Amino acid sequence: MKIGFIGLGNMGAPMAKNLAAAGHEVRGFDVTDVAVEGVSQAASAAEAAQGADVVVTMLPNGEILRAVAAEIHPAMEPGAIHLDCSTVDVASSQAVAEAASGHGLSALDAPVSGGTGGAAAGTLTFMVGGDAGAVETCRPLFDVMGQKAVHCGAAGMGQAAKICNNMILGVTMIATCEAFAMADKLGLAREAMFDVVSTSSGASWSMNTYCPAPGVGPKSPADNGYRPGFAADLMLKDLRLSQAAAATADADTPMGKAACDLYARFVEEEDGRGKDFSAMLPRFEKRHRG
Repeated sequence: MKIGFIGLGNMGAPMAKNLAAAGHEVRGFDVTDVAVEGVSQAASAAEAAQGADVVVTMLPNGEILRAVAAEIHPAMEPGAIHLDCSTVDVASSQAVAEAASGHGLSALDAPVSGGTGGAAAGTLTFMVGGDAGAVETCRPLFDVMGQKAVHCGAAGMGQAAKICNNMILGVTMIATCEAFAMADKLGLAREAMFDVVSTSSGASWSMNTYCPAPGVGPKSPADNGYRPGFAADLMLKDLRLSQAAAATADADTPMGKAACDLYARFVEEEDGRGKDFSAMLPRFEKRHRG
């Protein structure tokens, strides 16, 4: 396929590289001057979109997504697909889908899970909202960039799935870090803690796959000085999206709110900015009850 790719950051660049390596013709654009192997550079987002079968966007927030959509939709050929892989608010995804329809285009919201490692390895999971036919057209691209793509329903439902998933992730990571810090103070060895919990009712992805304790379990950012695989800043962004969605839907999410408040304090008032979201563990280690 001919693919336009807009947003060549830490996630977008390896995704675009994998598409090019698979034989697709990829033309990319980013506001910074980024060179990606196999990807030709366009002078603007609109130029990247011209003549493309699919235009992929990977952008920081809903406001930027709306602005880029307004620029690229008029440049795209009728029948083309706008495949947005950003994590943004549900309302922005739905507004972009409606705008795309007005130009004779299809739009999919397809946020991802798997972080920068999954982007590089081509093992992302895509949560997709939008037309089922467009999802099938993009299936070969999902197969290159990821290991799984789940069609979650109409426009905006990919974002809904991502926001709900990451609210669970934020809550379970905090609980895991709290438990390790308490185990330390009780004198329980971390390896024993991991061996029990990872095979018991407290098991979770945060414990079993992404353990926040260095030297315990599979390799994770904790073993690399908490350099981010998934930054605490991005977890805070996603938790704020979850709380905005909860307010819109009149959903009671006390644990999600508590996690959002803790990550806000960690990132904005403490030393969490630029660290992995699992760096909550050393934060709790230094704290005392009350």
